[in-house]
Amino acid sequence: MGNSFQVQDRFADGAQYIGGRLRPGTSGRSHDVVNPATGKTVHSYELAGTADVDAAVAAARAAFPGWSGATPAERSEAMHRFAAVLAEQADDFAYAESLQCGKPVKLSTEFDVPGTVDNASFFAGAARHLEGKSAAEYSGDHTSYVRREAIGVIGSIAPWNYPLQMAAWKVLPAVAAGNTIVLKPAEITPLTSLMFAQAATEAGIPDGVINIVNGAGKDAGEHLVGHPDVVMTSFTGSTAVGKRVAEIATSTVKRLHLELGGKAPFVVFDDADLEAAVHGAVAGSLINTGQDCTAATRAYVQRPLYDAFVQGVAELMETVRVGDPFAPDTDLGPLISHAQRDRVAAFVERARGYATVVTGGEAPGGELADGAYYRPTLITGAAQDSEIVQAEIFGPVLVVLPFDTDDEGIALANDTPYGLAASAWTRDLYRANRATREIKAGCVWINDHIPIISEMPHGGYKASGFGKDMSSYSFEEYTQVKHVMYDNTAVARKDWHRTIFGDR
Repeated sequence: MGNSFQVQDRFADGAQYIGGRLRPGTSGRSHDVVNPATGKTVHSYELAGTADVDAAVAAARAAFPGWSGATPAERSEAMHRFAAVLAEQADDFAYAESLQCGKPVKLSTEFDVPGTVDNASFFAGAARHLEGKSAAEYSGDHTSYVRREAIGVIGSIAPWNYPLQMAAWKVLPAVAAGNTIVLKPAEITPLTSLMFAQAATEAGIPDGVINIVNGAGKDAGEHLVGHPDVVMTSFTGSTAVGKRVAEIATSTVKRLHLELGGKAPFVVFDDADLEAAVHGAVAGSLINTGQDCTAATRAYVQRPLYDAFVQGVAELMETVRVGDPFAPDTDLGPLISHAQRDRVAAFVERARGYATVVTGGEAPGGELADGAYYRPTLITGAAQDSEIVQAEIFGPVLVVLPFDTDDEGIALANDTPYGLAASAWTRDLYRANRATREIKAGCVWINDHIPIISEMPHGGYKASGFGKDMSSYSFEEYTQVKHVMYDNTAVARKDWHRTIFGDR
């Protein structure tokens, strides 16, 4: 894939998108966007300050009456055009996403971009299905019905692992429901979020409906969450930062949606298809170089299959091609930054003191030495309460532990603070049903791990947060439910008035 545009030229006017146009930030501080595959800067821009957040919120607030007052059909038509523009620009989006993230271009081309286009198409249709409860005479004397209304300006914060898809997950349900939004992407991956907002403008979505501010979390992020004109915050990121977001949001009585960390279990029962489980474990643990909150990070394998599973995973991991993200045969790109690579490496080095590194556990040298690369890593022999099993690593690391009974396998799967995603591998219907009932996670796959679809909700249990992205369930986050009640009697003095004054 060639460079279809020059980044510096594309964003020469700045990296803040406010009221339908690019503008520079006003914080007085610049930031470099670095290609993690090479360590080289691909773009420099001025970070957003609090004044930029104020301007973005003001633009969103000004756009809210018109956008929320549009008919569902009008919003739907605009969002269908939006999906079409995204599809037309698919190559540019894939290029920019791989450039700023280091993800293999086959992943951005076949997963990130088409998934985003599909999200846009789904919510274009969903905009016309904001339904409330049917009208009825529940009291006998009144007709009641439920309205769903847009709630106002949304202030959302997205992470760096899937910048384009996370922009879509935050923006699309909010605007489909009639809200306007200010999105703060991670400052290290601003490019595709800006392109996403530009595409919306090209599609005819009014200025101010979608605004992007690229700034530091401590400045732009916290100011956005605490802004008095922002009525809701949606945050995706680590549990630690999510706690801080919750503190600020709750102090201003905002609606809050949190999609936080994960430590997904991968439970392999002794009747599982071993080959399928091995392939699923490698794919599920290495997607996006392991920088996925639903990635398979801890595999529990029933003892009869344990040795063969470990051997199979190790052999398959060793065939994974680590290299240039833009090479079509690259399987695994770098981590997002050298700092993240070093963080992952530190987890593995500490684990050497109590566990066995079966394969990987190192950064490649040679022509990849300048990038933030780390080899696919398999670890065994760790205790359930060890750091490598309990903590979110966010890298290409899979730890495998054995279990004996079904009760033990499910108990181990639930034995972390997280509950975002999980999978169970078995040919037995009853085992599968039990796993889906008893594993505490927002998504439980059977005989697969990772696939997501626009029609189904994504969100977690426990320390993985609450609320849902994607699907019609996401409208629960982005709409206000209003009960409307009409008196049908035309009687001035109601029977219930006697409880306040007078007699029957």
